[in-house]
Amino acid sequence: MKESGNISIHTENIFPIIKKFLYSDHEIFLRELVSNAVDASQKIKRLSSIGEFNGELGELKVKVSFDKEAKTITISDNGIGMTAEEIKKYINQIAFSGATEFVEKYKDKGDDKGIIGHFGLGFYSAFMVASEVEIISKSFQEGAEAAQWICDGSTEYTINSAEKAERGTDIIMHIAEDSEEFLDEFRLKSILEKYGKFLPIPIEFQDKIINNPSPLWTKLPSELTDEDYLSFYEELYPFQEKPLFWIHLNVDYPFNLTGILYFPKVKNEFQLQREKIQLYSRQVFITDEVKDIVPEFLMLLHGVIDSPDIPLNVSRSFLQADSNVKKINSYITKKVADKLQELFKSDRPGFEEKFANIGLFIKYGMISDEKFFEKAKDFCLVETTTNKLYTLDEYAEEVQALQTDKDGQKVYLYTTDVQQQDAFIQSAIQKGYSVLKMDSMIDAHFINQMESKIEKTQWKRVDADSIDKLIDTGIQLEAILTDDQKTAVKAIFEETLNDKQKQVVVEAMSPEELPAIVTQNEFMRRMSDMSKTGGGGMGMFGNMPMTYQITINANHPLINKLIDLPSEDEKKNLAKQIADLALLSQNLLTGADLTAFIKRTVSGF
Repeated sequence: MKESGNISIHTENIFPIIKKFLYSDHEIFLRELVSNAVDASQKIKRLSSIGEFNGELGELKVKVSFDKEAKTITISDNGIGMTAEEIKKYINQIAFSGATEFVEKYKDKGDDKGIIGHFGLGFYSAFMVASEVEIISKSFQEGAEAAQWICDGSTEYTINSAEKAERGTDIIMHIAEDSEEFLDEFRLKSILEKYGKFLPIPIEFQDKIINNPSPLWTKLPSELTDEDYLSFYEELYPFQEKPLFWIHLNVDYPFNLTGILYFPKVKNEFQLQREKIQLYSRQVFITDEVKDIVPEFLMLLHGVIDSPDIPLNVSRSFLQADSNVKKINSYITKKVADKLQELFKSDRPGFEEKFANIGLFIKYGMISDEKFFEKAKDFCLVETTTNKLYTLDEYAEEVQALQTDKDGQKVYLYTTDVQQQDAFIQSAIQKGYSVLKMDSMIDAHFINQMESKIEKTQWKRVDADSIDKLIDTGIQLEAILTDDQKTAVKAIFEETLNDKQKQVVVEAMSPEELPAIVTQNEFMRRMSDMSKTGGGGMGMFGNMPMTYQITINANHPLINKLIDLPSEDEKKNLAKQIADLALLSQNLLTGADLTAFIKRTVSGF
């Protein structure tokens, strides 16, 4: 038997399109062809299970081999095989999918989840790397003759009779000169491990099985132990720290989805661990670009998601917009929220221990996803400088009595740097106030969100003003200085500082407070903090000059002493020392000013 003909396509230019545009990454050919071989193996398994094939299945596997001298790569399977007529039908009509017809034919006879093939365009990815492709195939059907199909990348092909003892298909690619990089053991193995690590049929390369056909997500959670989950995590991410906990996804309505998501230990590495979730379609690796499927705030999670219902474009490389994607996104959000709520309720001390690592996920989720916010507000925790943890409702109750201002607004004081802002924290604590630690990169955005969500609440950074101004209870302290003395003190400090970016004010404060404090407007501080993470369109604030307020304590003994000094020079020297101490406490005294301060201090100024 020998036959020649033309491949049924709509354009003479289909091969250049496949080579240059359809598959942007040429290594994809191996994924497509190995997936097809797996598909053929799944089909014979299926036919055997429903009594349509009564022969010996044997050991089903896909073998990948290469010959550097002959410049060939061969992919062999012992699956369903094809007759000459089926080759003409499935291979020559490019738009036809053998898997589609197979599923349709057998859809009422049991499970069809194992059929992954797209044996139309996927097969033609071989021509991205091959100057000629040869198929030798023998159908499982009794008495079937083996057939050979050869094509050199044009629209012409030939079909001949062939010699082949066992059922199955061999695809032999004669590698083109510009693709000889693939005739390399390490290169082929790395591609196979990337795309075929969890294919459901054993993949043999260089006499070794290189995949795990039964990955953990294909099993029932009831069958698995914590050690199983931890071992699988290590298989996915060697040399990583153990995860905190995990969520096993398993749903079959209104879409099919399985997978395991792990919560890694994350504190402030906001960008470093992204793209760690792997997307599979029936155990075939597709991509680790899962931003449309997984909510943005969960991109820091690790793990795998497998769904045959995720729509892929014709090259299976990119996700397409689809209602199922939105449903899957919502489902994953709900599962994560439910898991966190369950952990909080069942083991609060354990949850509190983990919060340093999971707080970033939770806060990010509350900012970016309204449905997640509604659930998470019950288990999101805030921590004080005394290391106590509260839910948002608990904390509102905690500060209700002492930290409500004259207008009935609850004031939440917070610090972004416990060490640097210690003097301000101590002033607050002396008043009986509580100060929250808000020192993660996302907290500036989180604070804005909380102010918009929690009624009659203001958040103020503890060093944004004097403590009596931060929580204005309406009680005014009397100043020891007269108005004329206040004016004189203000003038001395302004002349001494000689800096338009530092505004001087003189106020009545407790004599136990510092003689001077440096603060920055809460709004400007917050915008500056938010600009550091590039969020909320605040980038312009990161480039604006920093302006500060220096508040002189009109009731401090040192200020009284300054008023009584006999000469203007002595007054300026003391004012300079007081101002420099305030600046030093905020790490704002640098360079020559710092050197001069040290020399003055050593010499007793």
